[in-house]
Amino acid sequence: MKLHLADVMNHLNSNVKYFFFASPRVHKTKGTRMKLKLLSPFIVLTIVGCSTEAPERIEELKEEKRPNVLVLIADDMGYSDIGAFGSEIETPNIDRLANEGVSFTNFHVGATCSPTRTMLISGVDNHLAGLGNMHEIMADNQFGKPGYEGYLNNSVVTIATVLKDAGYHTYMAGKWHLGGNPESIPHARGFEQSFALAESGADNWVEQPYAPMYERVHYFENGKEVELPTEDYFSSDFYTQRIIDNIESNRKDGKPFFAWVGYQAVHYPHQAPKEFIDKYNGVYDAGWEVLRKSRLARQTEMGLFPQEVKLAENFDKTSFEDWQLPDWGTLSEEEKKFNARRMQTYAGMADNMDHNIGKILTYLKDIGELDNTFILFLSDNGTDPNLLSAKAEYEAWYRKNYKYTYIDDYNGDYSSMGQKGSYADYGPGWAAAANTPNSYFKTFSSEGGLRVPFIARFPKKIPANKKVNTFAFVKDVYPTILEVTGVDMPSRNYKGKEIHIPDGKSALPVLMGEKPSVHGEKDVIGYELAGSSAVFQGKYKLSNNPAPKGNGEWELYDISIDPSEVNNLAQEMPELVEELKAAYAVYEKENSLVPVPDGYNPLTQVLKNSTRHSSH
Repeated sequence: MKLHLADVMNHLNSNVKYFFFASPRVHKTKGTRMKLKLLSPFIVLTIVGCSTEAPERIEELKEEKRPNVLVLIADDMGYSDIGAFGSEIETPNIDRLANEGVSFTNFHVGATCSPTRTMLISGVDNHLAGLGNMHEIMADNQFGKPGYEGYLNNSVVTIATVLKDAGYHTYMAGKWHLGGNPESIPHARGFEQSFALAESGADNWVEQPYAPMYERVHYFENGKEVELPTEDYFSSDFYTQRIIDNIESNRKDGKPFFAWVGYQAVHYPHQAPKEFIDKYNGVYDAGWEVLRKSRLARQTEMGLFPQEVKLAENFDKTSFEDWQLPDWGTLSEEEKKFNARRMQTYAGMADNMDHNIGKILTYLKDIGELDNTFILFLSDNGTDPNLLSAKAEYEAWYRKNYKYTYIDDYNGDYSSMGQKGSYADYGPGWAAAANTPNSYFKTFSSEGGLRVPFIARFPKKIPANKKVNTFAFVKDVYPTILEVTGVDMPSRNYKGKEIHIPDGKSALPVLMGEKPSVHGEKDVIGYELAGSSAVFQGKYKLSNNPAPKGNGEWELYDISIDPSEVNNLAQEMPELVEELKAAYAVYEKENSLVPVPDGYNPLTQVLKNSTRHSSH
């Protein structure tokens, strides 16, 4: 075997440099520089020349491509809203990801948008990273406290920053909701190219806020505030094309990409092109109770849970009547038509998002990158009953800013619902059905607030059509992506700045079938948001939803088999309850929680905070 030194050094320049310099944390250290200085040509020749296959291996290494990463985030999407999780809504592209990848059926996030996104992008608990509570519902005593800045603070380093420093292109399009100041917009947090909505939501057709808590909405393209196009704009279409254009703009340089797409679908206002809504004519005429049962039947048939699951009959633990499930049979015929169209509109919006995801998958296939891309799909929290439009304090605003909101606006013709000038939401009945079989909603520490669909596809390492019922948490995504890409976890000191170290666990061994669980049986994961608390250990969850969301008592459930939370085990297992309560107290202290005051209600708080005119 004859091996030329120049060939080896060329190979080292293009490959070994990556292995040592993949993490800026590493290449800034003195020890690593010494390692590189000590690598002599003789040592290198000894390493690569020990096999007669060395030249072939060098060529193989030259041809190896680092994987791309694509994160797809649905907004307020219910657990059962995709076909792979039991839905009648047509979602063939998301279903494809499930059929060709792994579905986590016991995956948990935060119970509202921005805290989840904070943990997803930073790998750090939201109370440390700046979104201790979602800014729009922050309690009076939380404003101004450390960890409650209302935007992604500078104590964390985003995964976009780490990957960008490791040689990745980084792109973002869609809802951001992690801040609108110069230090917190995507361009300042590691994204090379971005087009971002700063607020929690907006109209999907035109540039206007969706609720009176915002005086206006803010969009940022890279580092500058911009306006939306006034022609041919729909949010999901626009964000999809923007991310495709971003990838295409640098494709020829051969560098891998990290792309983050935050769809506004299916956050209210529920809006979609009319043909997507009309597809569901007649589908929801039987009401939300029938839909819950039919979705559960499909989930059972699909084997999403290890045993048959029972639905909670009614959400009667809450003392707030607006969150309880209305009886479809008590509605008038006109009210049934109106409400059926509301769910059609929601379904059409989800269908359209899936259609746009299909565009990205087709593009990646066309450029030969589909199977080299680690693709993740998840929702940021459970369903939102969307009660703001029903509040008397908001009615005047909706009637002023939207032509179609209330049943009397339509005069019996609901074909304009979801179109320009229309505001639509869908209430607790449909929200409960969308969350099947999980109990309650967004902001609750029930499964209906925290458990969401999560799918990963990466055929190079992940098997196809596999379901995993082990517990996993949103903070586990950060280390999973780093392990897939071969990039080191950032240390306490990152580029001269002290940061909180991401503390989730990589799910890659579970995705690959090498381990049965992400977390050990004794690992404890704490959680709190808007006064609702939880602590997870193995298959158990101890949770507390204070009034008016719940009864204020600690309840224990085996969530591996009881996502509806109908069998409270607290009386049967008092020792475990006390153990987990003690663990929660430690979590509360370590993360500097600021508890909400007695009587706190996120719905009344958002009304109060609307007067602050804050747009974080």
